[in-house]
Amino acid sequence: MSHFKRLYGEHVLHLIVLLGALALAAYTISVLGFDQLFNPRVWWQSIAVWFAVAVIGHDLILFPLYALAERLLPKGHRDAKPRDPHRVPLTNYIRMPTMAAALTFALFLPGIIRQGAFTYTAATGLTQEPFLQRWLLLVAGFYLTSAVLYVVKSVMTRTRPARQATQ
Repeated sequence: MSHFKRLYGEHVLHLIVLLGALALAAYTISVLGFDQLFNPRVWWQSIAVWFAVAVIGHDLILFPLYALAERLLPKGHRDAKPRDPHRVPLTNYIRMPTMAAALTFALFLPGIIRQGAFTYTAATGLTQEPFLQRWLLLVAGFYLTSAVLYVVKSVMTRTRPARQATQ
């Protein structure tokens, strides 16, 4: 096992999952057909274009931005003094609702910008008016839940006695 990890660089499970993902992608292309990946009549609606935009948008623009934002958050392990056992790190309590907000924004973006409004109204009899307000309420709920959990964790940590170092 260690010989494989030294040769490949990761655990064998990583290779199995990677091969499974590639097999799923190949199967999807075989079912859809390669011609379905690009629509020359409406090029910006093509799967290939959206995939390229997602890769460029995430890897070249968003990843450096949220990596920089995370570096700006206070970190306990960067301090020169020993970490306070009663201090709860804030990083994940900001990271998780932000990721949830970004993912739900990507999911609800067509409704928020009212793309396909005629088709949506014809199919449902409703308008896309409430999409933005509902998404904002959802995001507020994410951050409120995260803040409540942070406060609960902070209170529980402060009321719990600090562990003594065993000698």
